[in-house]
Amino acid sequence: MTGRPAPGTGMPPVRLELALQGGGAHGAFTWGVLERLLDENGIEIVAISGASAGAVNAVLLAHGLMQGGRAAAQCALWQFWKNVGRAAHAARLSAGPFAPLFAASGPAQTEWAPFALWSATQAAWRAFAVSAAGRFGGDTTVGQDLNPLRRLLAEAVDFERLRDAAAPRLFLSATDVATGALHVFRNADLTPEAVLASACLPQLFRAVEIEGRAYWDGGYLANPPLAPLIAEADAHDLLIIQLIPPERREAPRGGADVVARLNEIVFNASLVNELRAIGALQRALAAGGGAGAGAEPLFARLGALRLHRISADENVFVPGDRGRLYPEWSYLQRLHQQGCDAAGRWLEHHRADLGRCATLAIAPAEPARP
Repeated sequence: MTGRPAPGTGMPPVRLELALQGGGAHGAFTWGVLERLLDENGIEIVAISGASAGAVNAVLLAHGLMQGGRAAAQCALWQFWKNVGRAAHAARLSAGPFAPLFAASGPAQTEWAPFALWSATQAAWRAFAVSAAGRFGGDTTVGQDLNPLRRLLAEAVDFERLRDAAAPRLFLSATDVATGALHVFRNADLTPEAVLASACLPQLFRAVEIEGRAYWDGGYLANPPLAPLIAEADAHDLLIIQLIPPERREAPRGGADVVARLNEIVFNASLVNELRAIGALQRALAAGGGAGAGAEPLFARLGALRLHRISADENVFVPGDRGRLYPEWSYLQRLHQQGCDAAGRWLEHHRADLGRCATLAIAPAEPARP
């Protein structure tokens, strides 16, 4: 998957690692960013980490690169998200008189929003029925194959190819239910179940069991995971694609907006903390004159790491966004275009910085008060 050099330069492409944040149907924004990056000459994507929808985009991207390069990767992403739109349309039709439940405002809206991403006709309705039974005291001991994402992944991704040594390095986060610890699935571990585990919201689906361990959504602990990219991949440029806006300037109003903002804070906390830790270590290394000869490889990698970020503007995903409930094709296309535009603006300002300097400055954490 060697990238194309920039025209007229003859220079080797910049080796780039990607970290893809999760966010349900909002992952269509990431799809747009990836499509624009794949159009760019002189970039080679060598490693990808992801959580939840970021994990889905990661395996689709790697699969396409293995199957036929950049154009194949763009096609794989397009086809998957097109199928999501079709499934959402079918779910809206199948909901029938129950559609107002999905369109309700308040906490229930936020809780049920990610369901629509993985909806698929009868399987979606059955998943809704099972989860609803659990909420009202019914039986939830139903097999994992109710999750319709399994079928979409099986149709879209050749997981055996992803386990090939030539594939981009992949790191997908999940939460171990028993211990509450982070688990990272790597290429050798990749199956549809590994992706399902990374995208398993416990409000909607049973925990995904793999080799006797139960897993929930990886976004709780690493959204997306950065440490494996730094420790195990060998590129020096790491680009984070962040779906949760880094800042919302207006305070939430009303119960639904409060719940939505709380969810954003929870699912963004791991990234904020990991970035602060990276920044603190980099500042400490710089103050000490760098990693130096014979330093631990991890410190050498941290010292050479160049961080970048493309993030969604706070106006892209407004609190209470109802399109997330039924992310039909027009909605996904809008997010895709906004992702393409965001990547285009970032490249216009920072393309020349790739391979040369970081473009994401990490502010120090506030000092402890006496």
